Amino acid sequence: MKQLWAPWRMEYILNEIDKHDNCIFCNFPELKEDEKYMIVYRSSKSYVILNKFPYNNGHLLVVPYQHTGDILELDDDVLLDVQQTIRKTVQVMKNILYPHGFNIGLNMGRTAGAGIDEHIHYHIVPRWDGDTNFMPVISGTKVVSESLEATRKKFSAEFTRLFGNGAHK
Repeated sequence: MKQLWAPWRMEYILNEIDKHDNCIFCNFPELKEDEKYMIVYRSSKSYVILNKFPYNNGHLLVVPYQHTGDILELDDDVLLDVQQTIRKTVQVMKNILYPHGFNIGLNMGRTAGAGIDEHIHYHIVPRWDGDTNFMPVISGTKVVSESLEATRKKFSAEFTRLFGNGAHK
């Protein structure tokens, strides 16, 4: 049996994210510390946050404020806002990262791959031709070339420039 050595997972397991009593996707926006929690944009019904353990540089999540693990329970106005926020996020990514494509999706339920299944969230992953190079193929390692803090600053500034109400500081 091959063992996967992933010491960074312990940070995730022990991180203060998991020390909150309630849902992190509900708590983070309420704490009003957008820089600390990597929130880059807020709309009236949803917000955009960096994935702390990204698949690619710029991997973002669009999260409705409405707490539910089931898309069928989202209010219509929330669903519309989420879709509009996804569209805005794609525009910001195109302006900053110049990706060749995107993976955009929702994993609903733990069995479907949701790491946090009690609160739905959409993943938006920018993709580039050739972004799967020898590292993931040979060593199972993905290289993310920029810090989350630097990426957050770029995204927050571009959301503010385009839509006028970027993340609250």
